[in-house]
Amino acid sequence: MLIGAALGTGLDASARAFAPLFAHSLLGTEVTPRNIPGDQGMSAIHALIAAPPNGLTLGWMTSPTLSARMVDHSGDEPLLPRLRLLGAVEREPVAFVCPAAAPLESVQDLIQRSSTDQDAVPLGTPPPGSPPHLAALRLQVVAQTRLSIIAFPSAAAARQAVIAGNVAAAALALSDVFAALRDEKLVGIGIAARKRSEALPDVPVLQEAGVPLSVTIRRGLVAPAGLSDEMAAHLTEAMRTIVADPEFRALGDASGFLPAWMDGPAWTAQVDKERGDLAKLWATDPWLPSNGG
Repeated sequence: MLIGAALGTGLDASARAFAPLFAHSLLGTEVTPRNIPGDQGMSAIHALIAAPPNGLTLGWMTSPTLSARMVDHSGDEPLLPRLRLLGAVEREPVAFVCPAAAPLESVQDLIQRSSTDQDAVPLGTPPPGSPPHLAALRLQVVAQTRLSIIAFPSAAAARQAVIAGNVAAAALALSDVFAALRDEKLVGIGIAARKRSEALPDVPVLQEAGVPLSVTIRRGLVAPAGLSDEMAAHLTEAMRTIVADPEFRALGDASGFLPAWMDGPAWTAQVDKERGDLAKLWATDPWLPSNGG
């Protein structure tokens, strides 16, 4: 199982939590996570594309990360025809949070105070092109303003910065701040979702503050293109079994994600739609210094 992130990151943790359940559902097949960080996840994607399409090498990947790489690496050979998305098993929103010691009143307060002037309040995010960073860029578009956005090298660094008060707020995947919210180290300003999280029912969605922004992070397994339908069916059936597993649901309750099945064709269609939306965003708000940089 290839992971396009370093050991100890959120993507790595989710993959390593899923791997033993996947192995069990495959009747004892050994599943070995392998980290291939680098180039915003492209190193792992290229390694997966180069692997034989026999079902022995899969990638643990996310959207809209895949969609973003299709845009910021658009000079490369198109990615989607070289991959087979088997299905997504987890979904979670992006959360906007602030320090408990100096809370902002609302997302509208964040927008007003983070506008890029001499007194701007910085909004922290994980690295450029990550789902929370893209959510912050989309917030600019929705709010029709420019925000003071500071991208940190990792989600952990952005989380620590907002806990310490080095930034006034941060956009992070809900699972990256779930424990800090429950421990009251952070306060939830709003969640970029269509409805409130069952795990954090007191945190409003951005829509309630008049900000129509929804960003869904999905995680699942991807294979090289050319994988047989028979093998794909075998793997996806194992994945569907895990989504309904009480142990996996308990893991989601403890981590902040929702076990949710989206089959390969539906996930592929969503990734392609996200690619189109992000291509429009890239034209006005590129998240990397240069195409593929």
